[in-house]
Amino acid sequence: MTPAYKNPQGTVWQHDPKRNKGTAFTEAERDELGLRGLLPPRVCTLDQQKQRVLENLRRKPNDLEKYIFIMGLLDRNETLFFRVVLDHLAELMPIIYTPTVGQACQEYGHIFRRARGLFISANDRGRVAQILQNWPFENVRVIVVTDGERILGLGDLGANGMGIPVGKLALYTANAGVHPSLCLPVTLDVGTENETLLQDPLYIGLPQRRVRGAAYDELFEEFIAAVLERFPEALVQMEDFGNANAFRLLRAYRDRLCLFNDDIQGTGAVALAGLFSALAFTGGKLADQTVVFLGAGEAALGIGDMITAAMVEEGMPLADARRRCWFLDSKGLVVRSRGDLSENKRVYAHDHPGLPDLLSAVETLRPTAIVGVAGQRGTFTRPVLETMARWNERPIVFAMSNPTSKQECTAEEAYTATGGRALFASGSPSAPLMVGGRQVVPGQGNNAYIFPGVGLAIVALGITRVTDGMFLAAARSLSEQLSAEDRARGSLYPPLARIREVSAGIAAAVAETACRQGLASVPRPADLSAHIRSHMYDPVYPEFA
Repeated sequence: MTPAYKNPQGTVWQHDPKRNKGTAFTEAERDELGLRGLLPPRVCTLDQQKQRVLENLRRKPNDLEKYIFIMGLLDRNETLFFRVVLDHLAELMPIIYTPTVGQACQEYGHIFRRARGLFISANDRGRVAQILQNWPFENVRVIVVTDGERILGLGDLGANGMGIPVGKLALYTANAGVHPSLCLPVTLDVGTENETLLQDPLYIGLPQRRVRGAAYDELFEEFIAAVLERFPEALVQMEDFGNANAFRLLRAYRDRLCLFNDDIQGTGAVALAGLFSALAFTGGKLADQTVVFLGAGEAALGIGDMITAAMVEEGMPLADARRRCWFLDSKGLVVRSRGDLSENKRVYAHDHPGLPDLLSAVETLRPTAIVGVAGQRGTFTRPVLETMARWNERPIVFAMSNPTSKQECTAEEAYTATGGRALFASGSPSAPLMVGGRQVVPGQGNNAYIFPGVGLAIVALGITRVTDGMFLAAARSLSEQLSAEDRARGSLYPPLARIREVSAGIAAAVAETACRQGLASVPRPADLSAHIRSHMYDPVYPEFA
């Protein structure tokens, strides 16, 4: 016999994470909302609740358990989650995002507690618009979507990749104040080529090989059409698509709606910002840099495109700017004589003899900077780093692959091999260390410095399209916000403690660019910075009664 069940008003409030205040419901609210007796009698403050969360979090034995705990809090009490994350971002960003989110995605089916966002599968063709209608919030302004084919440097994780859109959108809110009710994570589950997942009975996605070709394109087109119908003002951020789809989908859709690919444009902007910051140390000019990339996928080519765009903006012809960027893929140096190059690589294929590896490229090309985005741990070897130091007084070394297990070298390895002279940044956080008797704080060249501020500008100004010029503006703004104190510590990026201030500055720079380009729906406010800040969510409890 099914027991009779009454659904009192108080239970509804307690089980709604957007309205739940837990023990912080006031005496008056407990009476008004039917919560009397459903909570312990003592009314706690938000700070007291935060203290309890941190105490429990820090007891957890490892980072994955911390991830499970803190994401469970997001499912129960959204305001408290964002208060804790915002006030302790340096501690918690590595938990809710890289590097821990990578492990969480690998084990997603085994740690699964509660669905977040929308899962749209290959079996849903013909009803994608209906699925978007199931989302309960009307004013969605930011959508992060993945198909799970290239999650960080971990490869194809299929539907387990949902951890990435959820994590990215948490950073939109924590880092830039985009209200969480405006955010929607989406996973397009078109299958997976990951044999481990296909054999895993607890895998949450379709246990089938990936749908490709026309069927894939029709599903993506149906998704975009449904977004334009249901959420016409929304930004769509593409995340962790495979190389075969990332560039062509960006080209196909960027002029139809407000859309960008974070792995291409966001990565490009954050790396360019780090390069601008490094030039403040070296005294060099952007036009004089030669950059060698280990990797020739979407991240590497996105960085190359952003660097060449910045050089062109400063007056260099495009062909000359491209000759400043050299790429190595799995078959060696990308050169014109090779007949196996994709369209995206060919524009960077130069007339030069082939070279088999990074060391020979560094010895021959004598770059001022090396950028690692191939997801291959330890490939910035000591000989490579020593050769960089031989040709450069301040060698620029960006080991940007995520998560930490895929990083090309550590900060300590870079500083040790170069006599402490390297200008180093990595995609995942690095601990401070002593170099030459002084403490150095390595910079984290993570997209989390870029995309939240870009999204905030789009929301605040009603920007209708995303251009490369906006990412150039974001990169310059990020670099310009590096303080003298930051430089004294050897950092190429501002500390996370200032991320909201930094994101507001980036949003203002992006908004200015959008206004100049005629892409803002809102007329430029007299006080642009104040207008931007007025759209930034602060996680505090509202009064309900």
